[in-house]
Amino acid sequence: MKKPVLALLATGVVAALSLTGCGGSASSSTQTSKGNELDGLTGVIGAKDFSEQFILSNITSQVLNAHGAKTTTNTKVVGSANVRTAFETGQFAGYWEYTGTSWITYNKQTTPIKDKKEMFDAVKAADAKKGIAWLDPAPLNNTYAFAIREDKAKELNIKSLSDIAKLPAKEQTFCMESEFSTRDDGWPGLKKAYGLSPDAKVSMLDTGVIYTATQKGQDCNFGEVFETDGRISALKLQVMQDDKQFFPIYQGALTIKADMLAKYPAIADIMAKVSPKLTTEVMQKLNAKADVDGDDPDKIASDWLKSEGLI
Repeated sequence: MKKPVLALLATGVVAALSLTGCGGSASSSTQTSKGNELDGLTGVIGAKDFSEQFILSNITSQVLNAHGAKTTTNTKVVGSANVRTAFETGQFAGYWEYTGTSWITYNKQTTPIKDKKEMFDAVKAADAKKGIAWLDPAPLNNTYAFAIREDKAKELNIKSLSDIAKLPAKEQTFCMESEFSTRDDGWPGLKKAYGLSPDAKVSMLDTGVIYTATQKGQDCNFGEVFETDGRISALKLQVMQDDKQFFPIYQGALTIKADMLAKYPAIADIMAKVSPKLTTEVMQKLNAKADVDGDDPDKIASDWLKSEGLI
């Protein structure tokens, strides 16, 4: 995803990987059995260090275990680059990745592909050369976005980023992370693409603070958010439509080693029943249970899988 990629610290990776199996649970004993297609499959489902990934790793481990596997989760590795390294070196059997991250960060492609399917196909093909298989993606798109209070959006009569450009300069006030303010796929490019006012006011804030600042509406009208974040709905924020499709697509999918998929092809069939249900809206609700309500990702995953009849 577009979370900041931390520098690869070898000692940190080793320490984190020594916790393999920690941060999650081998929940096969507590899940309703759906079959034994994956009997003999073991391993660790990894996760990046934020709630959405914790939930996705638990969903994956639990549903695979319900079909005969004996997997655990590891949510202790910090940083996208470290998680990818753990996966490529065999410490993780699989983890959820985002198309934009793989395309831009791991495959060093600087120009995003606007079409969702073309983007996925390109990433799948690029990673296949490295022995990495992408299973069918979820509809969720955890990309950058700008949000505003619902009542303020109605007051200003706006729905899209193009609408913002038509507002008086005094209303074009933005809260964002310092990294976003300098990225090519961030503020400089966005400002140019939509013709935002040269007098737009920008406030630099930490990620978590942006949501509450946007809700209060004192530092800014518009806050930089991640589209699947549960705090969007919890704080009654409205996401502005990216009507010019400026932001890269960050569609999520489970990635596993190609040789593992060849040995256990049923993984694809099982996940094909799970992934289509994980829309941006569903992920927002699941994330809110973690980030707003404080629920445990393992329970969030279990409750959702049960409610969908998947375990």
